[in-house]
Amino acid sequence: MTARLALLLTVALLAACGGVGTEKNRMEETLYHYAGAVRWGDVEQLLAFQDPEVLSEAPPERLTLERWRQWQVTGYRARGREPQPDGSIVQYAEIDLVNRHTQQGSVLLDRERWRYDEDARRWWLMSGLPDLDARSDP
Repeated sequence: MTARLALLLTVALLAACGGVGTEKNRMEETLYHYAGAVRWGDVEQLLAFQDPEVLSEAPPERLTLERWRQWQVTGYRARGREPQPDGSIVQYAEIDLVNRHTQQGSVLLDRERWRYDEDARRWWLMSGLPDLDARSDP
């Protein structure tokens, strides 16, 4: 009887904890997939992570997209996260780039701002594409 009660309590606790952390799990999963998309350097894939509201208000210019296509990403490293008072998350990332035409390397420090959308049950990138003008030579 005691073993059965302990088993029922364990199952009840696990069921209660099933929803805990799902938003955090989604964040981890989203950031993992975003890092992969950046590493592949596919700008169209990067746009799929953009907040639809931000994207509709300020879509990237065609020139910005073409500039991204001339760079090869050779590395992406998350450098830390900061939760914000409004529930969003700021993640800092270091992106290594090589110009496809000149083979010159650059490093880009990006400040990504993410928000959780309760309705869509997913995280959206609010800060847009990383700013290529913020590159520096290694």
